[in-house]
Amino acid sequence: MLGLTFDPAQNPRPVASGVGSVTLVGGGPGDPELITVAGLKALLAADVVLADHLAPVALLAELDPDVEVIDVAKHPRGEFTAQEVINALLIEKARAGKNVVRLKGGDGFVFGRGFEEVLALREADIAVRVIPGLTSPIAVPALAGIPVTNRGDVHEFTVVSGHVPPGHAASLIDWDALARMRGTLVLLMAVENAPAIAESLISGGRDAGTPVAIIMNGSQPDERLVRTNLGEISDVIERENIRPPAIIVVGEVVRISA
Repeated sequence: MLGLTFDPAQNPRPVASGVGSVTLVGGGPGDPELITVAGLKALLAADVVLADHLAPVALLAELDPDVEVIDVAKHPRGEFTAQEVINALLIEKARAGKNVVRLKGGDGFVFGRGFEEVLALREADIAVRVIPGLTSPIAVPALAGIPVTNRGDVHEFTVVSGHVPPGHAASLIDWDALARMRGTLVLLMAVENAPAIAESLISGGRDAGTPVAIIMNGSQPDERLVRTNLGEISDVIERENIRPPAIIVVGEVVRISA
């Protein structure tokens, strides 16, 4: 699809000699064309790739046949590989002298547990390199024609994980403070809890008519963009059969981009 070829002269895969290394690669929002040049070079030089569910898997099909690809996907409310198992695999493969790539969706340091893996590798005395990726809360709205800021209109944006509902004991988010802000709010992993989040924002002072954009499968051929507002988001999610992965953008940038 991308016309990638593995050319050993251009992308030499290092010969195993002692302990290998790990490179954490942010693969971008999903479209394989949106991986960085550095990320692609690292991927083409890998002996082993541990890939997430949201990583650009189309790239994996074009790797050298000798590359070992390990699926460590974490599906919402479904199958997952425990983080401790992933850490152990990274260490095991690197200690076997392999050049290991940990391929993640978006950017590995934005709700990607990337730094947890860095800490585990450092503790094991494994060399680790981080290659950032295009982060989905900025890239996906941009691809859909929605800026997260705009001069004269919006000078701030906040990215929030919505996998824990407001009021939950495990929540670290001050939803009342977010409700008082007037900048753009970008919600990740929030489809299931969107009704509760909208209710919390409205009760905290955010107008129920605040425009909202929901982007499903961002950057993919089957991307969908649905526009609504905070007061109607619950009905729209049900009516439009919105399912993860989806990014929810709240704020005036949705209105000015229409």
